[in-house]
Amino acid sequence: MSYYFCIVGTQDQPLFELEFGTSKQGGDGVARFSQEARHMNPFIVHSSLDFVDELQWTNNQMYLKRIDQFASSHISTFLTPTSTRFMLLHLPHLPNTAPTSQPMPNSFPPFTPYTSVPPSTSTASRGTSSSSSTSIPNNPTSPQTEEAIRQFFGEVFEVWLKAIMNPFASTEGKIGSPVFRQRVVAAGRKYL
Repeated sequence: MSYYFCIVGTQDQPLFELEFGTSKQGGDGVARFSQEARHMNPFIVHSSLDFVDELQWTNNQMYLKRIDQFASSHISTFLTPTSTRFMLLHLPHLPNTAPTSQPMPNSFPPFTPYTSVPPSTSTASRGTSSSSSTSIPNNPTSPQTEEAIRQFFGEVFEVWLKAIMNPFASTEGKIGSPVFRQRVVAAGRKYL
């Protein structure tokens, strides 16, 4: 799976952005987004903020789970007590394959598919076993994936708290600390 992680402030501005790939089951940790998808990811995450604003008043949990879907991309959200949102866009793909980078013919505007898996193909029709269909890289809606994302958000929340407790840091300023980035990458490797 490929991941785009973004911390969004209370004024809907991005405070931190990071792309990474799965490190589980032989993954190399490199995001497999096409160039066009890389440019679209911030817009997809930003469009999901309306759902977060609605859910924050109806749900008393910090982890809001999977709140939105765009094409084959899924967006999961963690809401902090200060209304800062941790948003994770995750894009599944088949192991050892990357999304195609060629635009679809005869489409306006030009559209690049986000995944190499056709939408009508399910894990059951591909002939995979039930143990591999619930693994993190193959199924973004499985309970194992939800739990891994929840643990990732929990660890990033702890690191974020330590970063904003710095008296010289602003809670609404961009996070540019290389130590913070390294710890978020380490959490991604550990859980995703």
